[in-house]
Amino acid sequence: MQIHEVIVDNDTVQDVGVYGDNAGALTSDEESNSTVAGHSAVGEAPLGQTRSESFASATYSEMGFESSSADTSNIGFRIPAGPLEEGDNPFAAGTFRVLPAGDSVYATVEWSPEIPEQGEYAVHVSYGSLDDKEFDCVSDARYVVEHMGGHTAFSVNQCISAGTWVYLGQFAFPSGHSPDSARVWLSNEGSTVSRRVTADAVRFGGGMGSVARGGSVSGRPRYLEGARYYLQYAGIPDSLVFDVWDSGDYVDDYRSRGEWVNYLVGAPFGPNVQRTVPGLNVPVDLSLAFHTDAGMAQSDTTIGTLLIYSSTGAEGDREFPDGVSRLANRDLADILQTEIVEDMRRIADRNWPRRPLWDRDYSEAVRPNVPSALLELLAHQNFTDMKFALDPRFRFAISRSIYKGIGRFLAFQAGQPFVAQPLPVSHFAVERSDDSVELSWRAVDDSLEASASPEAFVVYRRVDDGGWDNGVLVSDQYVRLDAPPIGHIHSYRVHALNRGGLSFPSETLAVGRAANDKGHILVVSAFDRIAGPEWFDEGSIAGFPDWLDHGVADRFDISRTGPQYRFTKTVPWTDDDAPGFGASHASNESEVVRGNTFDFAFTHGKSILDAGYSFASVSDEVFESSQRSWSQYAVLDLLLGEEKRTPWPKGVSPPQYDAFPFPLRDELERFSRRGGG
Repeated sequence: MQIHEVIVDNDTVQDVGVYGDNAGALTSDEESNSTVAGHSAVGEAPLGQTRSESFASATYSEMGFESSSADTSNIGFRIPAGPLEEGDNPFAAGTFRVLPAGDSVYATVEWSPEIPEQGEYAVHVSYGSLDDKEFDCVSDARYVVEHMGGHTAFSVNQCISAGTWVYLGQFAFPSGHSPDSARVWLSNEGSTVSRRVTADAVRFGGGMGSVARGGSVSGRPRYLEGARYYLQYAGIPDSLVFDVWDSGDYVDDYRSRGEWVNYLVGAPFGPNVQRTVPGLNVPVDLSLAFHTDAGMAQSDTTIGTLLIYSSTGAEGDREFPDGVSRLANRDLADILQTEIVEDMRRIADRNWPRRPLWDRDYSEAVRPNVPSALLELLAHQNFTDMKFALDPRFRFAISRSIYKGIGRFLAFQAGQPFVAQPLPVSHFAVERSDDSVELSWRAVDDSLEASASPEAFVVYRRVDDGGWDNGVLVSDQYVRLDAPPIGHIHSYRVHALNRGGLSFPSETLAVGRAANDKGHILVVSAFDRIAGPEWFDEGSIAGFPDWLDHGVADRFDISRTGPQYRFTKTVPWTDDDAPGFGASHASNESEVVRGNTFDFAFTHGKSILDAGYSFASVSDEVFESSQRSWSQYAVLDLLLGEEKRTPWPKGVSPPQYDAFPFPLRDELERFSRRGGG
């Protein structure tokens, strides 16, 4: 979640962002730069501060063009000179560039930012819409992102999504202006030589909110703002999608979500005020609105899952524009609810309630002109529901259930078998043998999904504190790679792969070679815990006393608002400023809470290497089950972090994360008896 943002554009304006105490003011420093000199913009500031930043070293450059001046007839993005006011569209304020496609590279465009702080940045590109989309655009524009892990190539279909931000991925970039490890470039190369490639702005990072309402911007990171504000920043037409009803931002926000889906698809599925609008020509299979709802139980039970669909459209039509019955919405809702309830009864609550399927004209159920449903997963007012909702183990499980429900519906529609992506691998180990590194792991079966077996694996590598490379495909559960040079650390993670996709990553393990090696140390990575906050339930009071244990996020958490202060169950909800039982402070809003990164072997390894020792690392599952002597290691570094026994809220699944389970104790004792430290 990156609050920094740098935009590099072909149009000649350089902006400075001012936020915080002076929220609402953006100043502009315009210069008559050539298109080759380039420029960038928009700084960041934490809440409560005023900060102004300019990244003057960022450059936009072109090579091989016949003309160095932008064609002003091509309407494209321009970096705003201030906050976006009502009616402003940054994608209608500038220009974009055009170059003929060819079967060899003779022209390139390059965007090279000045990065304010080393870290992970999302990369979005934008490009223009030509008069004849069907015959002028290329379906395989060749972009390359240079980053700290190397370079990653993309083939982008410019016949869709023109005139908005298109996400490529998240990459590590160093601070400053470093074209070799922080830039994006686009060539004229394309498979259809009679067509044209277009180029507009490239955006690095997420940024702070820049849409002004009531005379000021929000002062919040853009990822915390509502849909209505992002849609304006992303160039979506207001009169078609998010400013149609003159009903205030709250109504515009929830109504805009379904209409945005329609605008993505375009005619004849376009926004309901004008379905013939061409839109962005993006094929959208379905729309899902993810909600929690109100409701409280008087006993230790969950409220359960409700699904809402609509058998008619916004105009009362019972078919989608392609003739498919809108009862497909009911199929989607039924499949989703079945998947969720069956999974949750097996791992979370044996009595997880299956609430009704409602045929109602709720906005996010009735407006989309593609199959859609509105999910009310659980009740955010109910204490037992929130024990689950705050637990990252549950969040992963429920998200996977929803993903499987979506997949089953799409497979059913296509008449194909459904295959789910695999679970992350376990029993990971990384050890050095002379001039090579041996990696091994085990596939994990999914007891809830038989189709999720892996067919192959992808191993990714990071050099020192750089970025991740593009990975290598491996067919077995073992691979031998080159060892790191002396004085360096290589880190690795593994993803399982099948026809359903790529799994989430394994934990990250590392190996390092010291100069003038004093000996070898084994890092045992035993910090596996992710958990919700501590909770209690004592008669008339209950809640989450996070001063005892605030829990451990799965890598990071952006949902925390602040400590709970209202613990009395009988205090009712009055309004959103006096929400009663469960009310919490807002002191942590906009913070990214750091959790278990599963990357601490590298952190420990840096200190070990600095002390003159080489090191390898293995998971605790490998250490406690291998029956090896580990005689090549003089010292063992047991990495436990915040590991501790953690039960599930209702005890259906067994407790996890014992810090010293008996197999681990036995292996530690054997290692100590051998003379290891």
